[in-house]
Amino acid sequence: MTLRLKLMVAFSAIVVVSVTLVAVLVNIAAVHAYDRAEGERSALLAEQVRQQFARRLVEVAERVAELARQDSTVQLAIAMSRNAPDYSQFADAAERLNAPGLDVLELLTPDGAIIASKHWPARFGYQEEWFAGRPAAAEGNAQGAFLQSLDFPAGPALAIIAVRQIQLGQHVFYIAGGQRLDEHFVQSFAEPMGMRTTLYWQPSPASENVVLGDERESTAAGQESLRRLLERVRNTGAASSETLERKVAGGAVEEAAHAFPLLDRQQRVAAVLLVSSSREAVDALERRIRWIAMMVSAAGILLGLLISAALAARVTRPVEELGKAADEVASGNLNIRVDDSRQDELGRLAYAFNRMTRELLESHEKLVQSERVAAWRELARRLAHELKNPLFPLQITVENLLRAKEQTPEQFDEVFRESGQTLQAEIGNLKGIIDRFSDFSKMPTPELQPISVNESLRQAARVYEPQFCAKGRPLITARYDLDKTLEQNSVQADFELLQRALTNLISNAVEAMPEGGYMTLRSRDDGDTVRLEVSDTGVGISEEESSRLFTPYYTSKAHGTGLGLAIAQSVVSDHGGKIWAQSEEQKGTTFVIRLPKNGARRP
Repeated sequence: MTLRLKLMVAFSAIVVVSVTLVAVLVNIAAVHAYDRAEGERSALLAEQVRQQFARRLVEVAERVAELARQDSTVQLAIAMSRNAPDYSQFADAAERLNAPGLDVLELLTPDGAIIASKHWPARFGYQEEWFAGRPAAAEGNAQGAFLQSLDFPAGPALAIIAVRQIQLGQHVFYIAGGQRLDEHFVQSFAEPMGMRTTLYWQPSPASENVVLGDERESTAAGQESLRRLLERVRNTGAASSETLERKVAGGAVEEAAHAFPLLDRQQRVAAVLLVSSSREAVDALERRIRWIAMMVSAAGILLGLLISAALAARVTRPVEELGKAADEVASGNLNIRVDDSRQDELGRLAYAFNRMTRELLESHEKLVQSERVAAWRELARRLAHELKNPLFPLQITVENLLRAKEQTPEQFDEVFRESGQTLQAEIGNLKGIIDRFSDFSKMPTPELQPISVNESLRQAARVYEPQFCAKGRPLITARYDLDKTLEQNSVQADFELLQRALTNLISNAVEAMPEGGYMTLRSRDDGDTVRLEVSDTGVGISEEESSRLFTPYYTSKAHGTGLGLAIAQSVVSDHGGKIWAQSEEQKGTTFVIRLPKNGARRP
């Protein structure tokens, strides 16, 4: 990944992270504010519902008290007292009373026997279990309205009941009136949009909940949460809250539910009033915030890409120019320069780069000059050394000739013949030395053509096969480990020059094993290149010698010009390849040649 792309990705990531963080914080703050406001609204609604319910209790109590004070009611009580204890003729008396707004009305004796029942006349003479034998019945005039479960023809139902006492002398009667709680009763409470009121009532501890009001279908998790909430309120007798889930088209939504207990005459929980507030609005708000955040993120990413592309280009262009200039320097072009006119860190970097290249160029020129001087000095030293050896015998021979001419003229002819042979031999040595130096200085340009490197290795080894098993010499065994895929024309090279380089390596291997050993010739296909190896099990090369192996005229042998490995390196280099040595003292040496298959010159 380029620096420009990295900067663009970094800028875009910063924009996305920033927008996401802002969206999350706004979402949290909005939801928190909504929950706080919704909680306050739910609590206010619940309090309003409780107040309305309390007013209903007061209204029922007042209507029953007013009914008890009516003349018709008093006249009915007088008639019943005259016929006590036979009340059969009064079984329909409750229906004759004027009791508007009271759909529940009963006339009771002090022991709870029903004299007359408006909502179920057939219960005449039955005992009212909730009333009979209770001390509070004697305090009917002081008792307010309360919730009570009553029997109706269709089954038990919940009603608001108020009881009032009518006393005529020694005769005491009770009138119990009220309103039955049904769907219309619960729906009469004012509900703001998004909120609903539900009444949950259990006729008996083992029975299912009877629901009055708007009960919406809940999820399985919502039903379990509702069950826990109702049980908690019934067990503690205190208000409680819970988050419920209910089904809607396409999924489920949450509701904040507040439950309040409604008590009966004995201050037990007769029913639970549930006030629920839907969280659809806050869910919609969250979705809207997320949508806006995604739109802003997309716009931010696009803007970030544009800005980052411009900034990245401004930042990375000088860096790319420096990179290209560094490549030029690496390839040997020390005259390269970059623009250092910027007045910032990149400008200072470009200035430092230009100064470095100038110093490198100066150092390179000095080094080249020093190497030239050193090379000429080394050449003069080696040439003087090589010429000194044959010149000394020439000098001695000439001196012997002069001495014989002066002192023993009669033996001059014999001395001349012997000296002539010596002169010819040493002159031949001088010519050979001059020819070797001349050959090294005039290395021909490779003529590339397809060749088999395996065949080149085998032919180079054949030159030295007589020495491997020569009489009086330690045995040298040649081993071949050649890649079969390289048998055909596998590389573009000059066969003669490559042969010359390989024979020099094989010659070194033979001389490195004065006590015999193994020489291994190996070839490998490395994809775009071919690898050739010449290994021996000789004495090896020290680390100091390894660093100077390919230096012209350097040799560690008693007899040698030091040009063999230099010639091999020159041949390999002209083919665009590379040569190096791997050695360990007393274990052997391996010379490795790597050549490009297409013969192209490698940098």
